[in-house]
Amino acid sequence: MSSYNAPFEIHVHGQVQLRADTSFEQLQEALKPLWKYAGARSLADGAASAYEEEPGIKFDAQEHMLQMCWTVRGDDDFRQSLDEMCMSLNELAELGAAIEVTFYDADFDEDEEDDGTESRDDFVMLFVGPTPAAIMQVQRDLLVQDVVNMMERHFDGAELGGVVAEIDKLFTQRFDALVNSLEIGKPPRGSGGPGGSGGGHGGGRRPRHLH
Repeated sequence: MSSYNAPFEIHVHGQVQLRADTSFEQLQEALKPLWKYAGARSLADGAASAYEEEPGIKFDAQEHMLQMCWTVRGDDDFRQSLDEMCMSLNELAELGAAIEVTFYDADFDEDEEDDGTESRDDFVMLFVGPTPAAIMQVQRDLLVQDVVNMMERHFDGAELGGVVAEIDKLFTQRFDALVNSLEIGKPPRGSGGPGGSGGGHGGGRRPRHLH
């Protein structure tokens, strides 16, 4: 499909703190679903955005930071590329991070709104991180920020401690449920069978604030 008749302009925005040992080659492979979708042969070739004023995909090797402000023309099948990218970035991420993806309807004409035509615009928030706990931490922080910003229109920030505590309680329950589900799949302790010392992924440390 030619990019000129693609139904969407898709904007990917976010920054991810990477492990200190992350190489450009590793990052290039992790981001392959993006630059390959754009028709490029390498990350360097595909890092430029469809819009010149956007910085595109940048790798700061000194700060170990991936920064994305990148637009590509495409279709709904781009969502599969996003899923593949997130799975790969989980292996390289040092901390949890949020990535915003906006699908802009390239064919929509605002003048058509009067005719009852609706835009197909869509917004997706993706999360990456080295563990489920790190990902939940980012989700928790974003939710607290959104709720506090909304409620501060009516209440003083000092009055919202109870609301934040309830949000933490919800995430604690979700985290504990995840850990329990992983524990169920683990062999009994002391088992001499294959993988007896393996264990589940992402148990580990509970996110901070989630007491």
